[in-house]
Amino acid sequence: MLLSHAFGLFTKPDAEWAAIRNEHETPRRLYVAYVLILAAIAPICAYISTAIFGWKVGSERIVKLTEISAAQLSVLTYIAMLVGVFALGYAVNWMAKTYGAKEEITPSNGIALAAYSCTPMFLAGFALLYPVPWFNAMVFLAAACYGAWLMYDGLPIVMGIDQDRAVFYGGALLTVALVILVATRVGSVIVWNFVASPVFVG
Repeated sequence: MLLSHAFGLFTKPDAEWAAIRNEHETPRRLYVAYVLILAAIAPICAYISTAIFGWKVGSERIVKLTEISAAQLSVLTYIAMLVGVFALGYAVNWMAKTYGAKEEITPSNGIALAAYSCTPMFLAGFALLYPVPWFNAMVFLAAACYGAWLMYDGLPIVMGIDQDRAVFYGGALLTVALVILVATRVGSVIVWNFVASPVFVG
């Protein structure tokens, strides 16, 4: 049922946000039935492209990772995405009072807004099956832009605030999202390089 929202957010976002607010799903169920599933797309596709297909930059030879190294990269990416969505959801709830929204004891709406706003980024993971860096960058940039617009569009509906306040609320959340993105990616790179160093196929 929750997965049906992924399609609706691209075709009729306002109606879908209203349905999401009315559902008021618990963070646990939302994670199990939505985030854990869609967030796995990018790590799985990254594993296939780095361990099986390999990637090529310019005229250089095709580069591949060993299966173990690719799996480690995929797991780190998956964990980073899950942590990122969770942190963004709590930021939505934490800043709620500041912008006139209701802060919840259990941040159901905040987690829902963060999770569903990340839907374009989740689905963009399919682009990794075509391991060309510039193409992947363009797809994820477009997905990030649409995700940002979805969050701005959903804020007044899901959090019950005026459109004018949503502008400032959305701007603050985008700043938080960028900080979370940088922090999780840097953390993943540090772990990958110093704890589980990448191993390339000869």
